[in-house]
Amino acid sequence: MKRFYKEADSVPASGGMALLLDGRAVKTPAHAALAVPTEELAEAIAAEWNAQGEDVDPRTMPLTGLANAAIDRVAPEPGTFAANLARYGEGDMLCYRAEGPRPLVERQAAAWDTLLAWARRRYDVEFEITTGILHRPQPPETVRRLAAAVSARDPFRLAALAPLVTISGSLVIALALSEGEIGLDEAWRAATVDEAWQAEQWGEDALAAEALANRRREFEAAYRFLTLL
Repeated sequence: MKRFYKEADSVPASGGMALLLDGRAVKTPAHAALAVPTEELAEAIAAEWNAQGEDVDPRTMPLTGLANAAIDRVAPEPGTFAANLARYGEGDMLCYRAEGPRPLVERQAAAWDTLLAWARRRYDVEFEITTGILHRPQPPETVRRLAAAVSARDPFRLAALAPLVTISGSLVIALALSEGEIGLDEAWRAATVDEAWQAEQWGEDALAAEALANRRREFEAAYRFLTLL
């Protein structure tokens, strides 16, 4: 759509900061007030709006999109949203290892074993590790405790956690990143072990590289959103 405002700003609101366009409240797609918990996040979202040119392109406004999701999609039913997200723990990527070749097996182990060890300590859980792609159930208590860790988060943190989980394919990676156990680069390397291996063996495909870069931008935006809460 065409840019219809001159300036975006934020002001204190009940429980946080409200976004304004030329002094008028910004609305989410569901027509709720666009208000966020912290001044830092509000300023970053306002910067996205101010950076727009003649046209407003939502694809260049990931923080706004995550805030909208938190308000419109997560907040009405946070328990349901958290439960759906926690299901990734039942088939976490870190638990599914390649049968070969050995260098790939070793690379997966180096990137993933320490993360699973952290999760074991952090949540007092155990994991079933397997090779291949056939589903192997995780212990019920592991599933329950990981689900409790997810459901303890507020709607804004759940909205940010969702792309970290879905893009990486790993609830453990997302939890470790969100709790500061690992940094962004380490999380991304763990999430893309297989892609990096394939590119090394067969060369980089332009379309695959572009798709991976898009995933990286979404992953980084979700992490930045978390850091601003």
